[in-house]
Parts: sequence; C-alpha cells; structure tokens
Amino acid sequence: MSGGHRIAYTQRGNPAGIAAVVFHGGPGSGSSPKQACFFDPAVYRIIQVDQRGCGLSEPAGELAHNRTQDLLADAEALRGHLGIRRWLVVGGSWGATLAVLYAARHPAAVSGLLLRALFLCREHDLDWFFHRAAAFYPRPWADLSAAVADATPGKLLASLKGIFRHGDSAQQCAAARAWFAWERALGGLAAEAAPEGGALHALCRRYRIQRHYLANACWLGRNEVVTSCARLGRLPVLFLHGLHDAVCPPAGARQAHRACPDSVLRIVAGAGHDPFNPTMVDAMRRGLTEFSARSSFLPP
Repeated sequence: MSGGHRIAYTQRGNPAGIAAVVFHGGPGSGSSPKQACFFDPAVYRIIQVDQRGCGLSEPAGELAHNRTQDLLADAEALRGHLGIRRWLVVGGSWGATLAVLYAARHPAAVSGLLLRALFLCREHDLDWFFHRAAAFYPRPWADLSAAVADATPGKLLASLKGIFRHGDSAQQCAAARAWFAWERALGGLAAEAAPEGGALHALCRRYRIQRHYLANACWLGRNEVVTSCARLGRLPVLFLHGLHDAVCPPAGARQAHRACPDSVLRIVAGAGHDPFNPTMVDAMRRGLTEFSARSSFLPP
C-alpha cells in the first residue's frame, strides 16, 4: 500500500460464497473475529480488514499517510487483489461511515450496504460526543476531563490532541483509560477496568489514531456523509440503529435514510451502540439473511 503501510486482512466462511467486506469502527479500533458472528459462514465469504495503523496492520499506530482517503483506496486495492467483482459492504459506526463513502465512490463494486450505527462525522456529532453528552454522563466525563487536566468540555478534543502528540507514556495511558470508560458509558456498557500491559499500549495506539481522525474532522467536507448517501442510487441499503445509542444518536441515521430514499431504516429497540447487544445481533443476522436471499447477491 502507499506510504509504507502494510494492510492486514482475514477471510472466513465459504470461499465460494457471497463476498462481504467488514469495515471496523473507531477510527482506530481494529477488526475482531467476533465481528464475523453476524454472518452465516456457509453462505458468506467474510473479509475483515485492519485499517492503517490498526490491529495487525503495520506500522502499528502510524499516523503518516493515514487519512480517510487512504483507507478508501486501500479497500478498493484489496478488492482488486482478491479478484472480487462486487461485494456487500458492512460497517458499524466509523466503519459505516467508510462504507457509505466507499460505495459513493465505487458503486459498481458494491452489491449492497449494511450500515449499523452510522456516524455522520459533522461538527454537531463531535460536539455531542465531547461536550453536550457530558450533561447526561457527568461522572465518566469528569473522569475524562480530569485525565486531560481540562475542566472545559469544549476543549477536550484539543487537549487530547496535545496528550497523544506530546504527552509521556503515563499521561497517554491515563487518558486512554478515561476515554475507554467514557466510550463504554455512552455505549451503554457496564463499567470495566481498562486493559493493562501490552493491551493498554494497544489501546493508546487506538486512541492516538482516533484523535488524529477526529481532530481533523476525518478530512471530510461539511455533511459529506449525508451527501454521499444521496449518491447511492438504487443500491440496496439497510440502516440499523440502536434506539438508545448515545455515541451516534439515531437522529443521524434518520437524516441519512431520508437522503437515500430507497433505503430501509430499522431502529432497534433495546439496543445502544454495542454491536453485540442481543437485539442488535439478531437485527444484523436478519439483515444479512435478507441480503443473501436476493438473486443479485449470488456470487458471480
């Protein structure tokens, strides 16, 4: 790949099945074998990709030549490398953002999209995550604010930028632990201690990449994700969104759905941002079963 990056990917399921690429979230999270649990391995050829600097991709945590446009180019290069004519594009949160952007640029390469918890990456969305949500989750926000020594929620992202660019290891680890707790709170997950040792350093790399993207608005124009949804034409598109998602509130998915008139939106009661909430797992599996039933999804 360009810029000295080496992209890791895995393939699972049926090699002759319906090709489906999975874009992980974050930015910076990396893929997990658990994300394949939504798919019937007898039906799907499941391709999971670690984005630049993430997971097993190398160099780990590298920020140079690591922008949204690079990730989109990597996905298209991988499709060519694997000899896939068209694939179903599946993504959650930031992964859903990438899926929309990719499909708008390469519609002939896409057979459909399954978009869970779409992140629109607008100033409004970042303001919610780093500012306005503090009113609803005061304790985890106070811990995050204390970890970056900044009592002003509107300045959190700028402070995190300074820590992950210039802070020492102890400062970065403290910020990563607090950011981890903040994400779990908004995601509707039970409090859990952050990992330690090598896993903690991997968490720091994850948030260093996430800070890099969010501090630059992911190099996207104003409302570019919604505009890209409007360019999806007649592609089959399914939006799934947890009713109680406080990381990416459902209003964003509703707006994207309105921009994509042939799409289907399902608000999943009982689910938040967690992809492995049982009701969301059921919704994902149902959606993938429906996609596989379409004759246009049969392997070429």
